[in-house]
Amino acid sequence: MKPFTALLGAAAGTHAADQLALATLPLTATLILGAGPDVLGLLVAAQSAAWLLVSLPAGAWVDRLPRRQLLIVALGLGLLASVIAVVAAATGAASLLGVAAFAGASGTVVYVLTSVSLLPSIVVSTDLPRANARLELARAIVSLAAPFVAGLLAQHLSPTWGYALAALGAALALACVLALPRVPAPSAGTARPSFLVDIRTGARFVIHHELLRSISLCAIFWNFAFFALLAIWAPLALGPLGLDPASMGLAQSAYGAGLILGALVAPISSRRLPPLATLIFGPAVSVVAAGLFLAAPTHGGTTTGFALAAAGYFLVGFGPMLWLICQTTVRQLVTPLSLMGRVNATVQTAIYGVRPLGALAGGLLAAQAGLQSALVLIAVAFALSALAIVLSPLARLRTMPAPACAA
Repeated sequence: MKPFTALLGAAAGTHAADQLALATLPLTATLILGAGPDVLGLLVAAQSAAWLLVSLPAGAWVDRLPRRQLLIVALGLGLLASVIAVVAAATGAASLLGVAAFAGASGTVVYVLTSVSLLPSIVVSTDLPRANARLELARAIVSLAAPFVAGLLAQHLSPTWGYALAALGAALALACVLALPRVPAPSAGTARPSFLVDIRTGARFVIHHELLRSISLCAIFWNFAFFALLAIWAPLALGPLGLDPASMGLAQSAYGAGLILGALVAPISSRRLPPLATLIFGPAVSVVAAGLFLAAPTHGGTTTGFALAAAGYFLVGFGPMLWLICQTTVRQLVTPLSLMGRVNATVQTAIYGVRPLGALAGGLLAAQAGLQSALVLIAVAFALSALAIVLSPLARLRTMPAPACAA
């Protein structure tokens, strides 16, 4: 099996496991544990906290250890997390479900940082946009199916069946990773500074690079908004919108449809449009989506309410997918290979580390001031993400930057 083919198969299995766990968590908490918006916010925060707590050390590991070995460890964590989640549901322990969420997400953190850092060494720089699009397409396909499958399983069997399928996805990914060739660690045969110095080096590179700094700022606001939305989605869908679990999952699956279309369009847009157009469009269309979510509760219990929510999810999949592929390629081009793991970790910390804050803010605000107030917060955060691009050097990026030096 060719290295990129193996990496592509592993991406499909890993993201299937991650998206199934993400969709199954609120269903398990709501339908089995009887959790409210505040507890849901805490659970989603536990799932996303891994990006805040694990990313930076994982980035240093990626630049120090054999990457195939790291991928194996990451997928092993995913398998273990599924087992813990089923035990948590059976015993009614919300705290244990939070542990499972954190463990599974930690595995995803290590996997994503390792695979993104590995890609530039197995494809030429001119093929990076296409390769990134293919990897994101795999994620998009499972993102489309996972919420709907999790909703069907919750309605007809039990939410915990979603975790069983997540374990299967992780196992299939592990089989693909085992087909990757064994390669030495990036730092093999060279002296390395201390672990903390390594982490600081990556963070300093991002902070002082105007393109990477702007990407991170945009992503902070966008991910805050999106995870606030995820935290309130189950109460919103099962409450004011009047959806059953299957319809709730179907509406959320529109997000995956948007991701798929975005991944399919990305190779074309990268050839025909300047990067600035894509980088502005992604967060801007999310503001439109926020307006649809704000309008949906006024049509609760109707097809219109369902359609507005589904359209909102589609837009926050389509535009941001184009943005993600474009900014990932920019990151890979401007970062030296020797810094790839630590730089990606720093940016990913900004991108995903804010997720627990968004989940907590969304859940707590919904519990204290109502779901509509939480939706307003989400709209404001999406708008700030768009401004972060419009007011940055990324808005003047007419061509892709030249590849950085290897060291």
